[in-house]
Amino acid sequence: MVIAARTVRALVGLLVLAPILASVLIAALLLFGVEPHLVFLPGHFVRSWLAGLGIHAPNRVGVLITVVVWWAIIVAVWLALRRIVAKGDLT
Repeated sequence: MVIAARTVRALVGLLVLAPILASVLIAALLLFGVEPHLVFLPGHFVRSWLAGLGIHAPNRVGVLITVVVWWAIIVAVWLALRRIVAKGDLT
């Protein structure tokens, strides 16, 4: 089975580069003085929602949710830019 180079690049971008970029982005935000509560807001939201359901979630869950949310934002921007470039609307 032959996989196209474009597919391999997309998979590497989605599964390797985007999670690394999300972690680096979180670290950079914290380094440049953004309040940790704002950076980890998605994780705090999910942990408080789980606490409301009676489930005690460790801090790891909040951090993982935060990384996943930042990953999704990066992927959404990447896909939007790919669509714009493919249409040729960069002028």
